[in-house]
Amino acid sequence: MTESTRPSRRNLLFGAGVVAAGGLAAACTGNEPEETTPAAQAGNNGENDKPGKKVTIGFSAPAADHGWIAAITKNAEAQAKRYSDVTWKPVEPTNDINQQISAVESLISAKVNALVLLPNDGEQLNQVARKAMDAGIPVVNLDRVFPDKLSYRTWIGGDNYGMGVAAGHHVGRRLKEKGVSNPVIVEIQGIATLPLTQERSKGFADALKTFGFTVTAKQDAKFTVETGNQVASNLLQAHKKIDALWNHDDDQGVGVLAAIKQAGRKEFFMVGGAGSANAMREIKAGSSVLEATVTYSPTMAGSAVRTARLIAQGKGMADLVEQQVPQSITLASETITKANVDTYLPLGFES
Repeated sequence: MTESTRPSRRNLLFGAGVVAAGGLAAACTGNEPEETTPAAQAGNNGENDKPGKKVTIGFSAPAADHGWIAAITKNAEAQAKRYSDVTWKPVEPTNDINQQISAVESLISAKVNALVLLPNDGEQLNQVARKAMDAGIPVVNLDRVFPDKLSYRTWIGGDNYGMGVAAGHHVGRRLKEKGVSNPVIVEIQGIATLPLTQERSKGFADALKTFGFTVTAKQDAKFTVETGNQVASNLLQAHKKIDALWNHDDDQGVGVLAAIKQAGRKEFFMVGGAGSANAMREIKAGSSVLEATVTYSPTMAGSAVRTARLIAQGKGMADLVEQQVPQSITLASETITKANVDTYLPLGFES
């Protein structure tokens, strides 16, 4: 599993204003009429939030078995309810691949105008997403990407590689400040087989390499509190001294922190991932090894719904010159520390 200052740039500025076109008034004198350029006309002139053509948006996501996924669904529904021209059609969330495929097929049969889809696994849901696109239903692929670009109209998600880079830069910088020359760096992933996890790990490794450091050990924890606790316990037993730990996901981080506290280990610092409210409160309190987290905000789901609405209505983005919504939207990943946690805390999701 991403990103801009979270309070502002995270929320795509649909309808926030018109692109400022320098040629809007070209050498106007006296009673000469203003010369309007195509750039000035683009983006629906800031009218995107006003009611337009009525559209039905289908939505499918995994079951809310942890805070980030729950926040995804909550953000998506909240955005859909903002628009009187949107009929919101979610299907039952599930962690079963076959059930999600069947649910998406039901939305295709219902002939929704657009589909926002966060797949349990992009590879395994690729074919049904392609089926939707072939049926003329634009798919906004959220977060876990489909391998076939013909299976989605627009992808929107976090910068997984950038998330790893942000974590790696923080870890590398802190270790250099501490004067540690040969550090033991431990990494706890989410689901190792997912491309998003692999991108996070690559970004982390690449950033560490710029400091001359490498990851000593890594293991995946499946994005769950229980597995996070178990994996952390195993790694703590295997390494009697650790200098830094990066945990990919703040939800599983609840279990990771519990294992660390139970073991009484305090010799290292930890960086989290995603930006949960729990993690931010820990950072603010300064009472544990967790000193930072890198963002991967579930607000992306709200942006995906707004994007789907624009596509279904044939609109572009108000702040872009182009007439159509982009094919890919990548949010930025930022590092939250005690110095800036108060700015981000109101936007944290509950684990």
